[in-house]
Amino acid sequence: MNKNVRIRRWRTAFALVAMLFIAGCTGRRPVDQPPRPGEVRASTRYLLSGLSVVRYELGHIYVPENRARPGGRLIAVRYMRIKGTASQATPPVFMLPGGPGDSYIDAFTRSGLDWFGAARQRGDVLRFRRAGDVVVMDQRGASGASERLGFNYNPDGQPLDRPARLDDELKAAPSVVRRALARYPDHDLAGYTVVECVEDLNDLRRALGYARINLFGLSYGSQWSFAVMRLHPETVSRALLSGVEPLDNGYDMPSHVWAALMRIAVEAQADPRLAASLPPGGLRQAVDEILARLENAPVVVRLKSGEDVVLGPEDFRLSLIARPSEWPARIIDIHRGRYVAWAEEVAASRRPLAATPSALIGPLIDTSLNVSEARGRRLFNDPAVRYLGTWGFAPSMAAVSLWPTPDVGDALRLPAMSPIPVVFLHGDWDTSTPIENSREIQPYFPNSRLVVVRRGGHGAIYDLADQDPKVLDRFIDYLRTGDMTGLPAEVVLAPPKFRVPVP
Repeated sequence: MNKNVRIRRWRTAFALVAMLFIAGCTGRRPVDQPPRPGEVRASTRYLLSGLSVVRYELGHIYVPENRARPGGRLIAVRYMRIKGTASQATPPVFMLPGGPGDSYIDAFTRSGLDWFGAARQRGDVLRFRRAGDVVVMDQRGASGASERLGFNYNPDGQPLDRPARLDDELKAAPSVVRRALARYPDHDLAGYTVVECVEDLNDLRRALGYARINLFGLSYGSQWSFAVMRLHPETVSRALLSGVEPLDNGYDMPSHVWAALMRIAVEAQADPRLAASLPPGGLRQAVDEILARLENAPVVVRLKSGEDVVLGPEDFRLSLIARPSEWPARIIDIHRGRYVAWAEEVAASRRPLAATPSALIGPLIDTSLNVSEARGRRLFNDPAVRYLGTWGFAPSMAAVSLWPTPDVGDALRLPAMSPIPVVFLHGDWDTSTPIENSREIQPYFPNSRLVVVRRGGHGAIYDLADQDPKVLDRFIDYLRTGDMTGLPAEVVLAPPKFRVPVP
C-alpha cells in the first residue's frame, strides 16, 4: 500500500476517534438568553456502533415546573434524538423509560468503565432505529445529574434485634417525607406527576416537528404511554408496551404476583436437583411452613460480623420475591433452616443509608396516581396478602396525603376504550408487573395483540433481544408499519439454570 495512503487512513482514524470521544457541539449552540417555555437546546454527538458512526442529538427542553401555576420556574428535561434507518417516512418512536426514575440516556452519557458497561443498553435503544427516528426522553426530576431529585428512604435504619413490623414503617413515613421535601424548598414539587410528564412529551413532540408519534414503554414507561394515549390520543399512531402497568395498577395485586411465582415453581419442581429437597406439597407448602414457623416464634441468626439479627414473618414476606433462577433454592434454603444468606440481606436492608439513592419522582408520581377506591379494597382483601403482606402498597397509600402531588382522579386512572393499535409483550414470570395487568387492560384496546413470553420476567423484551433478536425485529417492524399479522401469540424463552440449594 502507498505510504501516503496509509498516512491518510491513520489520520482519518485518529480524527474519527477524536470525534467520538470529544463532546461534539457541531449542532445548535447554547445561547446566553434565558430559555423560554417549550424551547429546545441541543448539540450533536457521535457514537461508534459496530463499524458505523451514529450521529445523534442530545439536549433539553425547557418546561414549566408546574403548569397549574403560571409564572413559576422552568426546569430542563433531557432528551435524545437518533435518525432512523427506515426507508420510508414513518412516525418516530418515543422511548419512555421505567422507574419512575430510570433513564435510557444515561447509557449514552457515561464515561470510563461505566461507558463500556452500558453497551447493552445503548444497543437496545439503537435497535429501534429500524422503526424510524428514535426520541428518548427522561422524566422530569430524573434527568441527568443536575436535574435529578433524590431522597433517602432509610436514613435512620431499623434495629437488628427485632423482626420487621409494618407499623414501624407507617410511623416512620412522615419523617421520611418531611426530610425529602425539605431538601428542595425552591422546587414546586406538586408539579411532578404523570400528567406533567405527558405534557413535557407533548411539548417536545411539537418542538421537534412531529404531528404523530409511536410509543414504546416498559414498566412505568407503559403507564406514561397509557396517559399519553388518554390525554393526547390524536397524536399517537400505535404503541408497543412491555412489563405493562395500567394507570390504576401502580400497586400490584398480591394474587397476581403469587401466580407468577407459582408458574416459576411448576418448572422448578420438575428439576430433580430441587425436587428431592422439597416437601410433598412443593414450594407452596414450603412457603406455608416457613410462615407458620416464623409466626410461632422469630429466629435469631448470627451474622458473619458477629452481630445477631432477628427474623420474623414480615421479613420473609419482604424477601419472598427473587430472580426466577434464584427463587426456588432461596425458599428451599430457608425451609431447611439455612438462614445466614437471607439474614445478611435483611441486615443490610435495615442499616441506615448515608446516601440518597432513590429518585424523588418515584413517590411523587406513585402517590399522585395512587389507585381507585375499588382497587384499593381489592388489594387489602386479596387472598395472597397471606404470602406477600401489604408492604407493596400499604405504606405508599398511607402516605398519600403527605406528598404534595395532587391525585390524578379516576377520570384518568380508570381504563377507557381506545382505538389506538397496541401490542402488549409480557413475560408470564414477571413479578414486578404481572401478566394479569395486560390481560385486564387488553379488552379496552380492540385493535391490540397480547404476546406472551413464556419464562419472561420484567425485562422480557430484552430477554427476547438476547435469545432471538430476529423475533424482536418483528415487533419493531410492527412499530414501523403497523402490521400485526406476522406477530406470534407466544414466544418461549430458554429455561433458566436454577441455583442448587445450600447442602
